Amino acid sequence: MRVLFTFVGGPGHLLPLVPIARAVAAAGHVVAFAGSGSMTQAIETCGFRAFATEPASTGVRPRRPLPKLDNERAAWELTEIFARSEAPRRAKAILELAREWEPDVIVGDEVDFGSMVAAERLSIPHAGVLVLAAGGLLRKEIVVEPLRELRDTYGLPSDPELAMLDSDLVLSPVPPSFRDPDFPLPATAHAIRTCDVTPRRPGRPDGPLVYFTLGTEFNTESGDLFSRVLAGLGQLPVTTVATVGVHVDPAELGPQPPNVRVRQYVPQGELLPTCDLVVSHGGSGTVIGALAHGVPCLLIPLGADQPHNAARCAALGAGEVFDPLSLTPETMRSAASAMLSDPRYRQAAEAVRREVADLPGPESAVPLLERLTKR
Repeated sequence: MRVLFTFVGGPGHLLPLVPIARAVAAAGHVVAFAGSGSMTQAIETCGFRAFATEPASTGVRPRRPLPKLDNERAAWELTEIFARSEAPRRAKAILELAREWEPDVIVGDEVDFGSMVAAERLSIPHAGVLVLAAGGLLRKEIVVEPLRELRDTYGLPSDPELAMLDSDLVLSPVPPSFRDPDFPLPATAHAIRTCDVTPRRPGRPDGPLVYFTLGTEFNTESGDLFSRVLAGLGQLPVTTVATVGVHVDPAELGPQPPNVRVRQYVPQGELLPTCDLVVSHGGSGTVIGALAHGVPCLLIPLGADQPHNAARCAALGAGEVFDPLSLTPETMRSAASAMLSDPRYRQAAEAVRREVADLPGPESAVPLLERLTKR
């Protein structure tokens, strides 16, 4: 079986696919990835053949002021950027690649709409992988029109209910309780575990560990948020490890106290097993990764699906949510201190960890994909 994994965007869309792809490869199948040229190195670092569907972007992303959280903007971006602009380019690129590479199955992230259209046009089975954990951002009514136009371009039949989004198979690397009940999974969905669920190892000799990140997409339009958060965390008797991303110079944040360490990148898998609290923007990968280790979350959503993830985390009792514009160092210090001292947050996060641990591993996706090729 030849399986082409596709994704649109950056690491948050690539990484949920990787454990599934590794399981497919371990079962003896041929695997390749298709993503933007900017992600080629990341794909190859994960150990897979990479096809660039567009040239790599050049230059450093500029630092920008912190905008007001705007859910309408997030919906507009999904409609106009992902569905209207990116999807036609992706459809063309994946069609050309699939005709040459001849995959038996295409596995794409849930907002790679172009790969869905390409698979349907070529009568290749398609499986979707959820990358928007809580599920509230991707609403069919906001993408139906641009996707209708794209389907018309390729002569595909009318799909007013957008059954294409439910695919032949949907793989959900999200604990079922985390999914917003207002956005239930389709009948084609199978929940799987794609992240480590090692219980936290307590008793660090230097006290509690706090991990702080604003992800890889919104970190550059965060204004002075890094400084405000670190000013608050630096007052606590904890060790804080902050990652700012490759487009932000740690020196920009100035001298930090000895208990605060600022890096451009640290794999979160190295931190979460001994972590006591995660402070983040609420990206799906960060939140699910933290909860999979039983670590509570202090959430400062900046956009995209982050407000939805933050709301679910708070609803489960495993997190608290704060506004990025009004957050002060004192608020951060007080909130982090309260969460570290109140065992209820960790107990709620631990309940989610046990739920994740009970899910079948990524290898369970292999027979599901194999079954698609026999239809």
